[in-house]
Amino acid sequence: MVRRRRDGAARRRALLDAALACFSERGVAATGIEHVRRAAGASPSSVYHLFPSLEALKLALLQRIFDELFAAITPPVCRTRTAKGAVVALVRAHVEWVLAHPIEARVMYQMMSLELDPVVATELTAHKAEALEEITHHVARFIASGDLPRWSVLELDVAILGSAHEACRRFLGGAPLDPNWMRNTLPRLAWKSIAPA
Repeated sequence: MVRRRRDGAARRRALLDAALACFSERGVAATGIEHVRRAAGASPSSVYHLFPSLEALKLALLQRIFDELFAAITPPVCRTRTAKGAVVALVRAHVEWVLAHPIEARVMYQMMSLELDPVVATELTAHKAEALEEITHHVARFIASGDLPRWSVLELDVAILGSAHEACRRFLGGAPLDPNWMRNTLPRLAWKSIAPA
């Protein structure tokens, strides 16, 4: 039973790795589940046993990518003692993760720019909210103190990471943006955009 579980986990990981490679090489819109199956060297039955549709595969891959991203940004954000520190740490950690994981980041941005199936979008939103609970709880104290605006998590995300997301997308698309400028300037811009007057 344990070995079967391990084998299933290994097959799932191999399929997600293959999906990441296919989406990166071919583009998300041009990749079908058959491309992923062939790249993983898997049988049709094993693929459909784990992922009944391409949308299910996309959801699982996005969940994995966001888990990796949030695992990287949560510790530096939650070590901060001020609202400014939290904002700066969040943006800097996000940029650093994108620079260190360009394939995952490129696929993440591609998939998020497409219209996701409503069921996938709902499940992904719930997954992200759960994964972000520690940061949300940490930042709540700065909202309560008035050091951050009383906005929803989504509104704060747009305001704080909007410029960083745009810069990262352009950088990954080949725009000549200096990574050091991104690291040093984007966190300051984010704080300036929401700092109390």
